[in-house]
Amino acid sequence: MIKILISDDHQMFIDGLKSILTYAEDIVVVGQAMTGKEVLNFCDNFDVDIVIMDINMPEMDGIETTKKLISKHPKVKILGLSMHNDRSFISDMLKAGAHGYILKNTGMQDLFTAIKSLHEGENYLGDEVKQTLLNSFIKNPFKTQVSEKLSEREFEVLESIASGLTTNEIADQLFISKNTVETHRKNLLYKLNAKNTAELVKNAYKKRLIQ
Repeated sequence: MIKILISDDHQMFIDGLKSILTYAEDIVVVGQAMTGKEVLNFCDNFDVDIVIMDINMPEMDGIETTKKLISKHPKVKILGLSMHNDRSFISDMLKAGAHGYILKNTGMQDLFTAIKSLHEGENYLGDEVKQTLLNSFIKNPFKTQVSEKLSEREFEVLESIASGLTTNEIADQLFISKNTVETHRKNLLYKLNAKNTAELVKNAYKKRLIQ
């Protein structure tokens, strides 16, 4: 049996993935984790073959968790599963040590294929992911603007941050949860290559994303 640990910060998604994986006779879900620390703790104490790893998680994101997990448990395979079909996310996840990367809109059979490929010692990239990487090699990188990578909501959060609003104030203004604001903040730091809020705002002005 292939022992799977599902890591995602949304319980509904974990439950849905568990339900899908019950259709595979040779796959068993041995646990779940909602933070990077929970992933590491679980793998320290239980036998896991493959971790299905989300990128956006509180406390420690999937990329950092992958790096630490690979260093502690090199035999564990990591399948990145994300809604981000973005070259930078894909590349950083693979550089961190992930053995595969698929999107959250992937079909059931492709998910099974990805899991079995990793278990057999192969790497696996979803079709859309492979196309994104291919396009990144073909296109002129200087023509790729950061603004193309930011969602409408990320622009709104970015403008609010630049205005000096706190996480709570942004959440109230945009009618979203504080956790969602922090997720967007983390994504913005990543996409604009910033280490903190001050650098984030500075880079945003420099790239003329905000006025």
